[in-house]
Amino acid sequence: MNTKLYVGNLSFKASEDELNSLFSEHGNVTDVFIVKDKFTERSKGFAFITMDTVEAATSAIEQLNDFEFLGRNIVVNEAKPKEERPRRNDRNDRNDRNFSNDRSRNRY
Repeated sequence: MNTKLYVGNLSFKASEDELNSLFSEHGNVTDVFIVKDKFTERSKGFAFITMDTVEAATSAIEQLNDFEFLGRNIVVNEAKPKEERPRRNDRNDRNDRNFSNDRSRNRY
């Protein structure tokens, strides 16, 4: 089992310090990362917590999954590795969609 945990359904008001405090009751927390929108810096409602040991991670999952935290029942699972996705090329994607923005054609 991995020691990195996924925490979902977080309140947008949750801070790294609050998450660290909550999870440290189950073992040593080595990292807290709240995922935020890159433009607005607003929380996306989920985070990743890295625990020191597998036992601490297991305890946190068992005790905190569906636990009410800041008015919401959080979801705590083992984090899955990020899947490789093909890189998007925005210019080609727009051209492939066949939008009718081609102003060079005479339509009438």
